[in-house]
Amino acid sequence: MRNRWAILAVLFVIRGTMAFQFQSVAAIAPLLTSEFGVSLADIGVLIGLYFAPGVALAMPGGAIGQRFGDKATVLGALLLMLAGSVAMAFAASWSAQIAGRLVAGAGGVILSVQLTKMLTDWFAGKEIATAMAIFVNSWPAGVAISLLLMPWIGTTYGVGAVHLSVAAFSFFGIALLMITYRSPADVAVASTASLRLDRNAIICVITAGLIWGLFNVGFAVIFSFGPSLLVERGWSIAAAGSTISIVLWLAVISVPLGGFVADRTKRPELVLVVSCIVFAILMTALPRSGSVILVVVALGLIGGQPAGPIMSLPARVLLPATRAIGMGLFFTMFYASMMLGPIVAGACAKWAGSAAAAFDFGAAAILACPVLLWGFNRIPITLTGVIVGERGGS
Repeated sequence: MRNRWAILAVLFVIRGTMAFQFQSVAAIAPLLTSEFGVSLADIGVLIGLYFAPGVALAMPGGAIGQRFGDKATVLGALLLMLAGSVAMAFAASWSAQIAGRLVAGAGGVILSVQLTKMLTDWFAGKEIATAMAIFVNSWPAGVAISLLLMPWIGTTYGVGAVHLSVAAFSFFGIALLMITYRSPADVAVASTASLRLDRNAIICVITAGLIWGLFNVGFAVIFSFGPSLLVERGWSIAAAGSTISIVLWLAVISVPLGGFVADRTKRPELVLVVSCIVFAILMTALPRSGSVILVVVALGLIGGQPAGPIMSLPARVLLPATRAIGMGLFFTMFYASMMLGPIVAGACAKWAGSAAAAFDFGAAAILACPVLLWGFNRIPITLTGVIVGERGGS
């Protein structure tokens, strides 16, 4: 297969397996609490542990791919995901569930880093922005499908069947990769030379990574604790999952819309700040509003818009020669945030006795993003030997 758009479709589906697997725990949270006798705080820990390996693997992820090759690395990652799901399917204890989740998460982290690199190989110098926007949307699409299918599978066939369904999707990803993927013919051999990031660049990348991580923590609260929130209000687990999935389906539209508006107006930071503030307001409104469907639709239309402007931040402070290590640091902060965020959200829900507290925590995380952006813009950075001052509004 040599058509880059067809390759994009393949990578989209394969990355969707990671989102599908990540969401499988939250989608059946009420079933897990009853079967294993655990609390919402424990569910939050299990959700967050999926990203725990990313703290250690994000930085060397590119090196792993370079050593073993793109295809072999992705196949290995998918096999880890499959093994983790199978282990969870037959786990009789909560500790075994945790072990399986960690194995699956290790595969998911390597998969995410490597697929992003592979997509860049195909679209560098071409329609890279459009391709990345479509690629990012594989996450909400995979999560939404999980929210639709997993509650039904869980209530009909049991928790084990849910994990086996995830394993089957991973196996499909393996087959799809084996049959269809080829590296582009003109991929250049990466230089072994590297440059060190200076102190200010490191601070900027860490700040950008925290912004991306906290934004995703807030977004993840919706589909991690949204079903439990609605079940608390008397909804069935299937209806709750289907309703919350609306956010993810609409995010497929709002993510590229935010990037388009940011590029069109040349004001990405304004899009980021305004949409984050509105997003946080809607997060606090959902647990307190009787118009659940209306708020859910608004969350979907607004919630994805900061993604593009946030993802553009590292490119403003990284030279081509420092992007590999810089993006590794960026994703390390993202995975650390995504590991700890659901744990804190679950603890808040347990302390308050309601999933509504998790939504309040998510709103606070989202509101922290404009504050961190202000700090990002106050840090001077050196590019090609020239000091670039405070970077606001562009």
